[in-house]
Amino acid sequence: MARILVTGGAGFIGSHIVDGLVAAGHDVVVVDDLSAGRREQVNPRARLHQVDIRDAAALAQVFDRERPEYVDHHAAQASVAVSVKDPCRDAAVNILGSINVFEQARRTGVRKVVYASTGGALYGEPRYMPCDEEHPVCPLSPYGASKYAAEKYLGLFGQLHGLCFTIVRYANVYGPRQDPFGEAGVVAIFTEKLLRGVQPVIFGTGEQERDFVYVSDIVQANLLALERGDGEAFNIGTEAGVSVNHIFAQLKAATGYKGAPTYEAPRAGDVFRIYLKAAKARAGLGWSPRVGLDEGIRKTVEYFRTRPDASTSRQP
Repeated sequence: MARILVTGGAGFIGSHIVDGLVAAGHDVVVVDDLSAGRREQVNPRARLHQVDIRDAAALAQVFDRERPEYVDHHAAQASVAVSVKDPCRDAAVNILGSINVFEQARRTGVRKVVYASTGGALYGEPRYMPCDEEHPVCPLSPYGASKYAAEKYLGLFGQLHGLCFTIVRYANVYGPRQDPFGEAGVVAIFTEKLLRGVQPVIFGTGEQERDFVYVSDIVQANLLALERGDGEAFNIGTEAGVSVNHIFAQLKAATGYKGAPTYEAPRAGDVFRIYLKAAKARAGLGWSPRVGLDEGIRKTVEYFRTRPDASTSRQP
């Protein structure tokens, strides 16, 4: 058993990771400012500190009190659209906030940091697919740039201070607890609307493709990264592109919705088509996706169908 601090542990992905760590027998501490996450999603066996990672003094107090052995860093501004509208906020959270986390990890002798980055927004419009970790980094949004900047800072903390780390670069994550009212997370957004009989909006033609990975597979990648992949970055994806139109069609069938979507202009900063090569994760982490899209869609729809309180969620 280890003591593990999870930033953003009240949010969509973070809360699932907390559950996985608790189930594995670890002592888990959560840092979340609850601006987007929900207190109710924090596993009752974890300790929650309501702290903004941009608040260096408050964050230092948490590290001094809890003395974690590992840090799993998921707290972030996670919307491409928000980053385009407010790049200063995006940078403050994703770069300065991350530096605060890394500095406290260094100061208190944390054994390892696992950092959640992005694969879907990092590489820009791909020169080839599936994108591997050697693909040139050319983000189209401030979000992609800020997540990559934090990667580079973490690498410097490794070089300068010996801080051990593993970076996991996610494709498009979906599943239960995802916010259906945010500006990211097309599966959750569509599911909530279709179950209420509300016409969804597709930005662009709908032929844009993403790599959709179910949240339980993300949890498994983080558990493996605690002890593997030191000093490396790994794509976490399915190696398959799926169009937004196809996602709508699957959700329409799963929810029984009878209508059609409406189409609007593409959003600035969005990549048109990308999916990730995960061979390095298979070799270096022993990870591969286990939940296929059909199963993941079914589980997600069932969650939203049976959890009416999910309509009040605001998690990232």
